[in-house]
Amino acid sequence: MHILVVGASHRSCPIEVRERLAFQAEQLPAAYAALRHELGFPEALILSTCNRVEIYAGVPDVNGTGDRIASFLSAHSRLPAGELAPQLYTHQEPSSVQHLFAVASGLDSMVLGESEILHQVKRAYELARMHGTTGKALNTLFQKALNTGKAVRARTTLGHGSISVGTVALELAQKIFGDLRPYTVLLVGAGKVGELTIKRLTERGVSRVQILNRSPERAALLAAQHGAQAFGMDELTARLVDADIVITSTSAPQALMSRADLDAIMPLRRHRPLCIVDLGVPRNVDPEAGQLENVYLFDVDDLQGLAAHHQAQRRQAVSESQRIIEQKIEHFLAWWHQEYQACAPSSSALAAAP
Repeated sequence: MHILVVGASHRSCPIEVRERLAFQAEQLPAAYAALRHELGFPEALILSTCNRVEIYAGVPDVNGTGDRIASFLSAHSRLPAGELAPQLYTHQEPSSVQHLFAVASGLDSMVLGESEILHQVKRAYELARMHGTTGKALNTLFQKALNTGKAVRARTTLGHGSISVGTVALELAQKIFGDLRPYTVLLVGAGKVGELTIKRLTERGVSRVQILNRSPERAALLAAQHGAQAFGMDELTARLVDADIVITSTSAPQALMSRADLDAIMPLRRHRPLCIVDLGVPRNVDPEAGQLENVYLFDVDDLQGLAAHHQAQRRQAVSESQRIIEQKIEHFLAWWHQEYQACAPSSSALAAAP
């Protein structure tokens, strides 16, 4: 048995590619069925977030497996194989193990040490188990990866302050508006990103917060916890008229706001500046809306400059985190060697793995 990962992330391709690679919840049953029955993978797992799409496969033979996954991703994204291939990376154990442990620990994130990724890895693992596509290899691998991510957050300062893409989005808004307390902030999406963002807003003393979500009950629950207002998605137009800052983080497969929608709304706002930070992948807002006067539109990739600032601040915690990860990798590979009779790599080979 071998562990292979093929994927793309913010490091290898732009959001225009990642949003086409992204898997929506309703696409997962067919995708997992194809991985098991058409590609013949004994074990498989899909990790799809705003910054990465990766497929992990547990297979007895790696020959041709990477090419088959790349073809699968090409068909799913409707991107030509020749165009997509240079933007994909492939790792085989031990580097596939090292890669996942770094991902789960927040070391491979755009925002170093971000708090969402551990939840996203856990959710991806739960969904794969629900679809019956994991076995002993991937179950053990992901359980150990989640344990590693928790250990890094508990034993180092890497995750202190709950830095996330939502936090960086707020810093971007602060660069435009200054003190956010006098302004109305609209959160479109009440998932994990929305939840972490409203916590940061509360800490900054922002009280004029509105939440829209496909599930009004979820929006109402989150709003009640933070003294915000909750609305259904049918209120989107009315809320956009009032809002100064909009942060979107939904998993909608199509844009929620078109250029025409926002063009019609701006006169109702008397052309007051509107800052929109779109954290959705696929994007929740038509990119052309950013061409409108007084509309300041940013997507996930636009946050990388601010994220780099946080990364520099957290570098001191990286070496400590890497030591924890290397210990966890050694434990996993010792089990792997015993279970599958593979040759465990030397520590020098681990250090050289990408």
